Amino acid sequence: MTLWTPTTVGAIELPHRLAMAPMTRDRSRPDGVPTDLNREYYRQRASMALIITEGTQPSDDGQGYLLTPGIYTEAHIAGWQEVTGAVHAAGGRIVVQLMHVGRIAHPDNTPHGRRPVAPSAVRPKGAMFTASGLQDMPTPRALTTEEVAGVVDEFRQAASAAIAAGFDGVEIHGANGYLVHQFLSSNANQRTDRYGGSIDNRIRFATEVVSAVADEIGAERTGLRISPGNPYNDMVEHDTHDLYSALIGALAPMNLAYLHMIHGGDEELLRKLRAAWPTALLLNRAGAGIDARVADLDAGLADVITVATMALANPDLPARIRSGAPLNEADPATFYGGDHRGYTDYPVLAPAAN
Repeated sequence: MTLWTPTTVGAIELPHRLAMAPMTRDRSRPDGVPTDLNREYYRQRASMALIITEGTQPSDDGQGYLLTPGIYTEAHIAGWQEVTGAVHAAGGRIVVQLMHVGRIAHPDNTPHGRRPVAPSAVRPKGAMFTASGLQDMPTPRALTTEEVAGVVDEFRQAASAAIAAGFDGVEIHGANGYLVHQFLSSNANQRTDRYGGSIDNRIRFATEVVSAVADEIGAERTGLRISPGNPYNDMVEHDTHDLYSALIGALAPMNLAYLHMIHGGDEELLRKLRAAWPTALLLNRAGAGIDARVADLDAGLADVITVATMALANPDLPARIRSGAPLNEADPATFYGGDHRGYTDYPVLAPAAN
């Protein structure tokens, strides 16, 4: 079966093709430093071919949710070193997902309490959970053209910090309605400078961020996550096929480690991007069972498949699938915030008797 065939993703050698997708869990310290509990959570899942961490902010402005980790201070680096060391000691591989939330934020959740920044001053629909309860997200402040270069540099510096923290690579979060995706969108990006309007302008921020990270740590350790057509976090794309064809065309010559695609059901677009992408494609077929995901591998539509809640609820997921053992069910009530419950206490299979 293709699932158990080793492969390489850029500079990272994988023993099989079942990877853990990034999942926000809101269990870091208030200052964004990972904890011993975070270390144990990731260590438990080291048998996955690759772990992609929860979204990790590259700066104060990049934080939108409570208790999410950062990767831009010496304390962050030291905390993540404990995590990466534990994963590597258990035989695993781990990359950090850099996530700047842009307008999906509330000042009460950030270290500086300032208004969120975004491509344009367009308030997203919806509310944000804060320590004092749900609050409407405010209208963000539009980044100036000059400030955009500073945000690109925040990603570059965070990528450098990630390598210092022992990560095997970096995934840039360009999906799910966060900052990179906001620049790509038709509704959140109302700019009239070189970052707005035409498709070539709207992909510019994404390509600059990816290029900066690849220049800093090597293209072979750099990946990008996309979610074409995903309306999550009040996103609108009126030209999805043309938009992502242009983005992939601009990124393909960089020979990145991988492209990580959240697949929402547009089979034509999946096949188009698969054909155009020159290196590894990681695919998350949202909502599908394991058999459908493995079929993507066997059909050549993906090089690696990523799963989220299955990996959350089953720390030993590869062993369970190999043996045909039943899977634990995830508990949605413990997804965000809390303690070890629903985090490090999911049962694992008993070791085989000698």
